[in-house]
Amino acid sequence: MFRRPPPPFRHRARPLTTVTRDGVTLHGWHLPGTPSGPAFVIGHGFTNSTAKLSTRAVIDGFADFGGVIALDFRGHGRSSGFGSVGRDEIHDLDAAVGLARAAGYASVHSVGFSMGGSVALRQAVLGSEPVDTVTSVSSPSRWYIRETRPMRRVHWLLESPFGPTVGRLLGVRLGGAWPVVPRTPLEVIGQISPTPLLLIHGTDDHYFSPAHAVALRAAAGAGAQLWIEPGMAHAESAATAALIRRIAEWAGRPV
Repeated sequence: MFRRPPPPFRHRARPLTTVTRDGVTLHGWHLPGTPSGPAFVIGHGFTNSTAKLSTRAVIDGFADFGGVIALDFRGHGRSSGFGSVGRDEIHDLDAAVGLARAAGYASVHSVGFSMGGSVALRQAVLGSEPVDTVTSVSSPSRWYIRETRPMRRVHWLLESPFGPTVGRLLGVRLGGAWPVVPRTPLEVIGQISPTPLLLIHGTDDHYFSPAHAVALRAAAGAGAQLWIEPGMAHAESAATAALIRRIAEWAGRPV
C-alpha cells in the first residue's frame, strides 16, 4: 500500500538506532536540546509510530521545551521485533531513557500516550533506567478492557487469527498471546512515588473512560496529580500545543 512520506520535523532531528536489553533493534529520532536542560522521552500509542502525523506533532511540540528522544516501539514503524501491547515495551522505553541519560541532559522525563502511557507507568517501577518525572496520558488502568467499541475492535485484532494480517495494515507486527499476564498499571503505580507523577485523561476519550485515570490516581498515593481535561479525546491525536506546554512546565517544576 502506498503511503505518503511523513513531513519533516520543525526542529533539527537526528536518526537513532539502538538495541534493547532483550536484543530488539529500535529506530527513532533525537531532536537535540541544550544538554543543561531537560529531555522528554516519548512513548507512542498502539499502532502509532514516529512517522505518524499525530506523534510527530507531539515530538515537535516537546522539542520547543527541551531535547526529545522518541523511538518506535517494537513491532511498530521501523523497529524490529513484535509488539506485546505494553508488556515488553518497558525495555524499549528503558533504552530511550538510557539514550537521554547518555546524551548528558540535566533531567529526563517520560511522557507516554495510551499504550505508551501504560508503558511509562510500568517502566518507572519495573525498568532499570530512572526518570525524573512520569507523565501518562490516556492510559488504561488494567488489561482486557472491552467497555468501548474501539477497544472491542482492538481485542478482535489481538485475538482473531486474521489479527496479524490486519495489524500489519495498521502498522503493527503482533506477537503471540501472553503466556503470563503482566502486572497492570494499577498494580504497580503505587511504587512510582517519590518520583513525581502526572496522569492526564480526557472527558471525551472514546477508548478508555476517565474512570481509569481516577482509579490510577487513587492507587498512586501521595504526590501524584490528575488532570481531567474537558472535551479532550484520546492520546496523541488529542494533545494540543497548550497541553504540551503545560506538561513541559509541570515537568520543570512538579508540585
